[in-house]
Amino acid sequence: MVKYASGLKAREEIIGQAASEMVTQSLKDISPVMDDYIKLTFGQMKADETLDLKQRELIVLTTLLTQGDTAPQLKIHMQGALNVGLSKAEIIETFVQCLPYVGFPKVMNALTVAKDFFAEKED
Repeated sequence: MVKYASGLKAREEIIGQAASEMVTQSLKDISPVMDDYIKLTFGQMKADETLDLKQRELIVLTTLLTQGDTAPQLKIHMQGALNVGLSKAEIIETFVQCLPYVGFPKVMNALTVAKDFFAEKED
């Protein structure tokens, strides 16, 4: 069984320690149990080797894109995608690949988030 500690370690590896701590802090006053669920999810994802972390982050990015209105999570997982070895070009192409399936508005929104995210990284 996956434990919270292994989930926290996996989350920090994927999205980074600062983003991981931000998640914990954002939930501590409203729903600490949600943070625990997230840790368990990251731990389970890392423990199952059917998909590698790059594949998993691509799935997360496309799922967030299709939901829309997920800019904060998209930014966290774009950083996660970079952390596990995906390139900026692969992230952008992943969004573009979604165009015929989810439409222009959601893809354009994701590209706008990506533009801001990558501009912030250059500063």
